[in-house]
Amino acid sequence: MEGQSPCHGSVQPVKPKTAGVNPLKRLAGQTAIYGLSNIVGRVINFLLVPLYTRVFYPGEYGVVTEMYVYVAFLLIVLTYGMETALFRFSEEQPERKDHIFSTTLLSVLITSSVFIFLVVVFRRPIADIMRYPDNVEYILLLGSIVGLDALAAIPYARLRAENRPWRFAITRLTGIAVNIVLVLFFLLLCPWLSEHGPRWLMPAIDMIYDPGIGVGYVFIANLVATLVTLLMLTPVMLAATWVFDPLIWRRMLIYALPLLVAGMAGWVNEALDKLLLKYILPEDIAMSQVGIYGAVYKLSIMMTIFIQAFRFAAEPFFFAQASQENARVLFARVMNYFVLACLCIFLGIMLFMDVVKHFIGPHFHEGLAVVPILLLANMFLGIYWNLSIWYKLTSKTTYGAWFAVVGAAITIILNIWWIPRFGYHGSAWATLVCYFSLAALSYLFGQRHYKIPYDIGRIFLLIMAALGVYFISYITAGLPALWMYPAHLALLLLFALLAARIYPSLRSINKTLT
Repeated sequence: MEGQSPCHGSVQPVKPKTAGVNPLKRLAGQTAIYGLSNIVGRVINFLLVPLYTRVFYPGEYGVVTEMYVYVAFLLIVLTYGMETALFRFSEEQPERKDHIFSTTLLSVLITSSVFIFLVVVFRRPIADIMRYPDNVEYILLLGSIVGLDALAAIPYARLRAENRPWRFAITRLTGIAVNIVLVLFFLLLCPWLSEHGPRWLMPAIDMIYDPGIGVGYVFIANLVATLVTLLMLTPVMLAATWVFDPLIWRRMLIYALPLLVAGMAGWVNEALDKLLLKYILPEDIAMSQVGIYGAVYKLSIMMTIFIQAFRFAAEPFFFAQASQENARVLFARVMNYFVLACLCIFLGIMLFMDVVKHFIGPHFHEGLAVVPILLLANMFLGIYWNLSIWYKLTSKTTYGAWFAVVGAAITIILNIWWIPRFGYHGSAWATLVCYFSLAALSYLFGQRHYKIPYDIGRIFLLIMAALGVYFISYITAGLPALWMYPAHLALLLLFALLAARIYPSLRSINKTLT
């Protein structure tokens, strides 16, 4: 998400922070560390999906899905691109990085505080608009979560900018652990104790547990976890100079606002379909369909984890390498490895769907047909993000905003067109079309403004090879498990051989990273 300074021009030289270390090896190492918090955290959260999809009915799980769609949007609005601006300006003006961090922190602190205040004041009208007149507490809980998470994003960004991935990972993992423990406590332990616990314990259980809260406990656990992580990030915030520089702030806003537009449009591309399902489908089935779609979306978690972990490490990496002589060749090689990793994840999930599907309750299995579509859609989102480095490095961030707006238009039009006909299947296909279109647009414009020698032909062949292996698996899917799983392992090996044949340099990945 980094780009050139608001003063258009060439990228300023950046002194390498780890001289003598292979940049690809450093990127791989930091991807692994940042991925630790995301992989462990998301996998643990993913392991809660079997609980959610068995404790809650599809309609109830639909409430959880819907609420976190709003959370994602509001986090984009309340951080308004300042994380990216913090990266960019800290690298451009390292001697003023403390002032830049302090200005960013104060800006987000003020806006988050105002947001929480407004949510508290207008909680009832908001609940009525969202069709939750009897659950005003949802609005208060999620408003607090969003405001505090937005504030925490800035010290998290400081840790990333300073290449402190272990501190980042430990903090995130602690918050995740608190969230998981509380969810298990409220959704499993308390109900069991209320039915089977000793009588002397009942008064205490009745004080802390109310079965009527239901899905609200998911949000309560999240809020407590957010407070814990914010407490752990307090030393980072207290280290700020607490100086607000209006000139720097104005320049950061100019740089960041196009990215805010892009982020909002990106939210439309990624999450609006779930809200459209609620308001387009008949009311008697809408929340059930939202719940099913949200649950099967979770089965693409490994693709999402990899892309998110890669982004955390690659954002500062791309920017730091931009001034190097071979930067564009390096970016192209990164794309090759990225696509290969995504395709391996795609095949790993789809070839063993008989196992993966049991992570969601049987009531949700009717949605499994859209999983390959969503996996490919997420892969193209990752490809688009890799391609988008050109407009960030050249300060042409308005292109990112326009691309996202185009994607949002595609998402809205296709969902309105296809949801009444195909339900959530239409939403899944709309997501794939959207992200493929964005990747194509970014590639075409990028080659004009910041040419990077991506090997598009070979990447296309890699994708076709993976799809070919996937379709072959339909033949072996009917075999007994004793034969099917070895056959699918053989298909994975076949893809590896095809990948090495299509792109010979992939044979030397280990050598490249050492």
